Amino acid sequence: MIFQDNVIKEYLKNVYFITGTPCGGKTTISRALAKKYGYVVYDIDEQFSKHQQMSNAQSQPSMNKTFNNADEFFGRSVEEYKKWLIDNTREQLDFVLLDLIRISQNQIVLCDCHLTVDEADRLTDLSQVVFLIKDPTNLVNDYCNRPDHQDFSNFINSATDVDKAKLTCNTTLREINVKRCKEIKDSQYFWIERDNSTSVEETVQKVEQHFRW
Repeated sequence: MIFQDNVIKEYLKNVYFITGTPCGGKTTISRALAKKYGYVVYDIDEQFSKHQQMSNAQSQPSMNKTFNNADEFFGRSVEEYKKWLIDNTREQLDFVLLDLIRISQNQIVLCDCHLTVDEADRLTDLSQVVFLIKDPTNLVNDYCNRPDHQDFSNFINSATDVDKAKLTCNTTLREINVKRCKEIKDSQYFWIERDNSTSVEETVQKVEQHFRW
């Protein structure tokens, strides 16, 4: 069954999307706003294992692909890795939308996610989405230094050739997100680029102003 865009937008009218590129501050900002206003945060990364259990290999092949170890995971070509990441996100989106429709009917929900500009066009309005972005030059070190990504850090550091694994991962993430950053900056959507000169409080204030809270 295919739902028209206007139907999806109507059912997601209580959802505000805090999206963008890796390490742009999505999780930090969505949780700061949720704490301030008492809203619910829906983090798609936290939902992945649940969605994976509900999926099947025929309909969601990327979500069901398994790897024996870090060498196998990071030993793919950059193109193979890129395709798997993009397909994973696309396959999970159906589960995400059904969750959001269910939990947002009587409350405001902040969705911490990875929408593209095209997906935002289909799912929401300009006034209900903010893109938080960051220069994607060296995302692996950013991930490894985050307390909430220590599983990833341990996994990549278990590779036989850690430097090669990090290079493959960095190249893959950079190629995906350089293009996405350009698409975001060229769009009509409100975006904020993360740097060391802006505090969390200042970013929260900018997002609040955009959402007119």
